[in-house]
Amino acid sequence: MGTSLTPEFWRQFAVLLVIAMAVTFVLSAALDALYLRRVQRRAERRPPGGIPPALPTTPRPLPTAGRPLVKR
Repeated sequence: MGTSLTPEFWRQFAVLLVIAMAVTFVLSAALDALYLRRVQRRAERRPPGGIPPALPTTPRPLPTAGRPLVKR
């Protein structure tokens, strides 16, 4: 005893599918606009030179095999 899907079901399915796609599209566009606005505001707040360069660090010399690591 199989049941077939009625034309009313397919009509409601199509309507719900279109509504879900529209909501997804609108929500995606709204979140994208908010993200772009946030990125633009951050770019306006940065100083003209950008991020200052990091100070150069000098590497520590490695201990040699002949010297002890602990002073006595």
